[in-house]
Amino acid sequence: MQARLLLEDGTLFTGQSFGAQTESAGEVVFNTGITGYQEVLSDPSYCGQIVTMTYPLIGNYGINRDDFEAVRPYIHGFVVRRHEPVPSNWRAQYSLDYLLKEYGIPGISDIDTRMLTRILRHHGTMKGILTTGSESVAELLERLKAAPLLTDQVDRTSTKHVFSSPGDKERIVLMDFGAKSGILRELTKRGCDVVVVPHDTTAEQIRRLNPDGIQLSNGPGDPKDVLHAADTIKELLGEYPIFGICLGHQLFALACGADTSKLKFGHRGGNHPVKELASGRCFITSQNHGYTVLEETIAGTDLSVTHINNNDRTIEGLKHNVHPAFTVQYHPEAAPGPFDSSYLFDQFIEMIREHKRNNPKKPRQAELSETLKGELQYAQK
Repeated sequence: MQARLLLEDGTLFTGQSFGAQTESAGEVVFNTGITGYQEVLSDPSYCGQIVTMTYPLIGNYGINRDDFEAVRPYIHGFVVRRHEPVPSNWRAQYSLDYLLKEYGIPGISDIDTRMLTRILRHHGTMKGILTTGSESVAELLERLKAAPLLTDQVDRTSTKHVFSSPGDKERIVLMDFGAKSGILRELTKRGCDVVVVPHDTTAEQIRRLNPDGIQLSNGPGDPKDVLHAADTIKELLGEYPIFGICLGHQLFALACGADTSKLKFGHRGGNHPVKELASGRCFITSQNHGYTVLEETIAGTDLSVTHINNNDRTIEGLKHNVHPAFTVQYHPEAAPGPFDSSYLFDQFIEMIREHKRNNPKKPRQAELSETLKGELQYAQK
């Protein structure tokens, strides 16, 4: 069946349909990764977006149960040069086509994805509509103009109830703004007692969990759509060590008085070079974001820049000059992408231990009480 992708500037791409035979609108973005399409599809940070893969062959190794970064994909469409319907890999359990049909996500193949990427790089990301219908281009343009971009992506992707992944070491409260599973994997791998809470959990509720540190997760959309989270971070800053990733990095910056803005076409892929200013080292990083912290707004805050992007010089890392807190714009948990930066989780844990040595307090309870978990769940209903 034929499928069409129409951009808001009127550019039309016609190709072959795979996945769900339906219509969906969203922001059209591109990812430069060569592999890892399953992790891309299931990354909650893509909620509401139509994702274009720049690598030409997609679907060749299928889908398996272990590589998901969330329980389901949240994308609104998938665009590839060549779709392979019959995967060949010993780990494959079903096809990409099957996954997209299962969740009602349309796909389009056999279009010039290089041309599409060049358009997005030149003009910036824009709205698009992906359809298998037969409506005229004029009708589709009218529908596209009337379709607003989502502003509630964090609420759509965040957990609705508190849950824990028990460990015998530091208790980490993970504020879920649309967290990838990789963050939880990295923390539990280090023995942390992780408690995952919804995005709108209050500072007082977090205090009652008696954490040793707070992890701010990645997530989709504009950080200014969830300013309540920035207010919570501001209230907790100085009480607990904080480590933020991606959207968590942007929210931390807002909480500290800096500002954010939208990038022209964003950074998405597993091959972005980032320079660590203290050492001069360059790390190849996994990234997925459309917003950045504005460097000119750092002056007058208690923040220092720790990392920059080697391609466009945007801010990739921050640290607080007074309190134990640091953040990065990229993804040290990778998936997909290199694990060069996973050491940052070790730095976070060491920062927690140093904070505890300097600020001794009563030993925490070993487990969360059922009463407290029930109260938090009730509060989020």
